[in-house]
Amino acid sequence: MTHTTHEFDRFEDVRSALADPALVPERPAAEDGPAGASVAWLRATVARFSHGEPHRRRRALVEAELARLAPESLRQAAAAAPGGELRAGVVRTLAGALGMPRPEAVAEAVIVVAGVYFGGEDAAADEAVARLVGWPTAPAPDQAALFSGGAVLPPGQTALPSGGVVLPSDRAGLPSGAAPALGEAGLPWDETRPPWDEAALESAASRIGLLVQACEATATLVAAAAGSGGLPLSRVLRDRPPVRGMRRVAVRATRVADREIAAGDVVLLDLATANRAHPVPLTFGAAPRICPGRAHALALTEGLLRRPLTPFARLHNRATPLLLPNAWDHASAAALAAEGFEAIGTTSLGVAAAAGLPDGAAATAAATMALARRLGEGRFLFTVDAEGGFSDDAAEVAELARALYEAGAAGINLEDGRPDGTLAPMELHASKIAAVKNAVPELFVNARTDTHWAGRQENETATRLALYEQSGADGVFVPGLSDPDGIAELTSALVVPLNVLYTPAGPTLSELAALGVRRVSLGSLLYRMALASAVTAATAIRDGRATDPGAPSYADVQALAQARRVRPPL
Repeated sequence: MTHTTHEFDRFEDVRSALADPALVPERPAAEDGPAGASVAWLRATVARFSHGEPHRRRRALVEAELARLAPESLRQAAAAAPGGELRAGVVRTLAGALGMPRPEAVAEAVIVVAGVYFGGEDAAADEAVARLVGWPTAPAPDQAALFSGGAVLPPGQTALPSGGVVLPSDRAGLPSGAAPALGEAGLPWDETRPPWDEAALESAASRIGLLVQACEATATLVAAAAGSGGLPLSRVLRDRPPVRGMRRVAVRATRVADREIAAGDVVLLDLATANRAHPVPLTFGAAPRICPGRAHALALTEGLLRRPLTPFARLHNRATPLLLPNAWDHASAAALAAEGFEAIGTTSLGVAAAAGLPDGAAATAAATMALARRLGEGRFLFTVDAEGGFSDDAAEVAELARALYEAGAAGINLEDGRPDGTLAPMELHASKIAAVKNAVPELFVNARTDTHWAGRQENETATRLALYEQSGADGVFVPGLSDPDGIAELTSALVVPLNVLYTPAGPTLSELAALGVRRVSLGSLLYRMALASAVTAATAIRDGRATDPGAPSYADVQALAQARRVRPPL
């Protein structure tokens, strides 16, 4: 039977095809080899070329592997890795983080397998797969039962790797008194390898597939970013995607862009062309096949690029989100810093209200600048809420940013909301971000969109954030968004850290961390609570009610004014 090949290069069509469960990755044609001994077996056993229930099960295995690895630890390991061939460096770093013995040998084998993984046959690659199956790693908690018995260690290794690696018994399944044959890594493999059950082999295949795809896609992304002249990684993903096209086959009849797709038809998706017309890159796919290793691939890339991070930027790259309390004057900032908060933000509402001015109306430029100068004498890192930059002239916003940085600010928050409740054109806001980063590269720019705060154009949120990060934003902020599914959808598509506004009725800090949020601001909450506490205490005294506000003493507050030192590193 003859099948039709369909080609799509429009963004909407490609995204629709990626999200269509009827269109699945096409496995390169080849005869299935014996279990664990060929590239054909690998393709038949990994999540990459499967669909339906096998895909869900195998994807879960990959997610279990990755759940053991903090992206930031991967970034640090990659940054500290020795130089050398790029693909080998990617695989070596990831294999080492997974606890695999002899990461260098693993990298050599994976590079051979990668040469034919997406098509073709090679006896050397089949042999490399067999060797890799014999190199298990520290099992994830739900896989520990798959391995039993004593450890078989690589030559020269006298102790188990960290993480408590437990390998298959060196005598399981062998005649009494028989000793296993050892592969290059000193581990049992090929026909003498102890028999593993199907679940263990599927787990091994998932791990190898993860390494192979990192070898290809992550290394390509690093090379593209290194040759981009310092473009933001998000811009590289859109303009120079590591995966330029995808091939799908229809497992049942479906429609894409009003075109009938019959079962068995082939669908070619041109991601590179589609990306040119839309800011949101398609490299890591769309639901239901978003890459589970996306955050890890980006962390590896950033580490290998060795781009420097300021101390303030590093606070956004941890498993626990940066909780940023917002102050309205020097005393409130110093008091918060004294309680151990590593960085302080300012609240534009607090600054405006304290000066008797409206917030969000570009009326507080002088008051904001004066506060920044006072905070610049403090003992803490701080970032300034500068509304929309107090101007629609990008050059003027850049000059403001330079002045804030020179006053001691480590960051600036720029919003696209306007006083009348509308949103600035996204291209205008992006030009402000680009101008600031060009003028003051060291200043952390948190680009805020008010789509949810203003309750308008919410369908533009992802597009606005993508454009802002591609213009150089170091982080993005969506106040008013508290829906867990909406947050997870954004973090799965962003490269830079996502900042949300804390709300007592919304997710907890631990829940936000699990959703991928990396910064949580308190906004004007503390200022409003301080006003409420002041009024409550005053009315209680007036009305003769007992009150114990637990306020700091006169001397305590006086001491805050004396908290001065040389400006901390930004």
